[in-house]
Amino acid sequence: MGSLSAHTPLCEPARTGNGEKSGRASFLALSLTPSPGDIGCSLLPQTAMMTPKLAGPPDGGWGWVVAAAAFVVNGLSYGLLRSLGLALPDLAEHFDRTAQDTAWVSALALAVQQAASPVGSALSTRWGARPVVMVGGILTSLGFIFSAFAGSLLHLYLGLGVLAGSGWALVFAPAVGTLSRYFSRRRVLAVGLALTGSGASSLLLAPALQLLLHTFGWRGALLLLGAITLHLTPCGALLRPLALPGDPPTPPHGPLAALGLGLFTRRSFLVFALGTAMVGGGYFVPYVHLAPHALDQGLGGYGAALVVAVAAVADAGARLVCGWLADQGWVPLTRLLAVFGALTGLGLLAVGLVPVVGNEEAWGGSLLATAGAYGLSAGGYAPLVFGVLPGLVGIEGVVQATGLVMMLMSLGGLLGPPLSGFLRDETGDFTTSFLVCGSLVLSGSFIYMGLPGAMPSCHPASSPATAPPKRGELLPIPQVALLSPGNPHSTLDTAC
Repeated sequence: MGSLSAHTPLCEPARTGNGEKSGRASFLALSLTPSPGDIGCSLLPQTAMMTPKLAGPPDGGWGWVVAAAAFVVNGLSYGLLRSLGLALPDLAEHFDRTAQDTAWVSALALAVQQAASPVGSALSTRWGARPVVMVGGILTSLGFIFSAFAGSLLHLYLGLGVLAGSGWALVFAPAVGTLSRYFSRRRVLAVGLALTGSGASSLLLAPALQLLLHTFGWRGALLLLGAITLHLTPCGALLRPLALPGDPPTPPHGPLAALGLGLFTRRSFLVFALGTAMVGGGYFVPYVHLAPHALDQGLGGYGAALVVAVAAVADAGARLVCGWLADQGWVPLTRLLAVFGALTGLGLLAVGLVPVVGNEEAWGGSLLATAGAYGLSAGGYAPLVFGVLPGLVGIEGVVQATGLVMMLMSLGGLLGPPLSGFLRDETGDFTTSFLVCGSLVLSGSFIYMGLPGAMPSCHPASSPATAPPKRGELLPIPQVALLSPGNPHSTLDTAC
């Protein structure tokens, strides 16, 4: 106690009515929310001084460092998963297996990464995002290193599919969830910036991985990728813990509470979950079958690659633009979510209905246009899925909700591409596949209309739209001015 009293007080001691001092402020902590009538320093326990709670998300500052870390995390997870398919032909040739057998390597990694995301969220809620993401980076690196010495395809299933997939499951949801806690009014923009990491990484890693395969072979390439993915660990170290009002005083006890399954008891989150699962059934189909669809339409290999590139660039740009638009507060986030989800479904329908090009020399202007439109709408949808979560579950449950969203999208992601491939085998082209998957996305968007604020009011609001509140609560339903026939004065009501 002597060391504490030696410090200069941070505020003047309170005085009583007769001018005498009531005591010396010996604790170096200030109350952020003083009670009415307090005229001196509030004394907080010393443990509270170790993790002071802010009045709300800082909306910047160290949050931009967290956004950069989430950008790299997204690039070294989803971006690397997109590029990993370049190594599959070499694996099929080395082990003398079919393309279908080797395709399970990346499919298993994606399935484990998304399905196990709630586990990463639960561990992050219990121990903090920083150690969980750091451990996930080590597991991902070990998965690639182990696979570089694979003697059979089973070793690749275990190394890349299970071990690396488990590591990816521990990094994405905690990183994005932590990022959402650092921002309020610029939250969707920050999330959109982080999600562009997959597109930027795909543009860089795809040619780099091809060069590594030609220079060092698939074993050397996997070893070097193990070194690259180890950079996930310092990214996790940058996720500084943040204490906010509304956080539970103790971590949740029990597996169900840690996983956040109690969120499904909330009507708004349940509606969101159903809609997201439906959208996931068609959202990932272009990731797998857009290039084969372009080839079926008569384009050559470079033409199909151009179609994919146009969709990827449009997707990355739309994530930033939509993030900025959503943060302006002009339109409720749930309404934007439903609109961009519907536009994504319409874009898939347009891709499926585009006419056949006819020869490999054509550049496929109509398919390029529809693929670009799909990329714009899908890119605008992506940051909204995570940006709307704090408004649905509160800022304290956003990490758990992020993991559950990843699991829900994995259910649709595992069913959508196989369904698309089955329809292609039955019909001879991808037209029916894109029509069915577009219909699934549209159905999920209609379910989003049941979210609070998704449907416009029947009368103009009495006050202009405001930016999202700082603590992530749902936007209040605008009050509507109603005129009573017997009363000349307006009365405010919140329902139409």
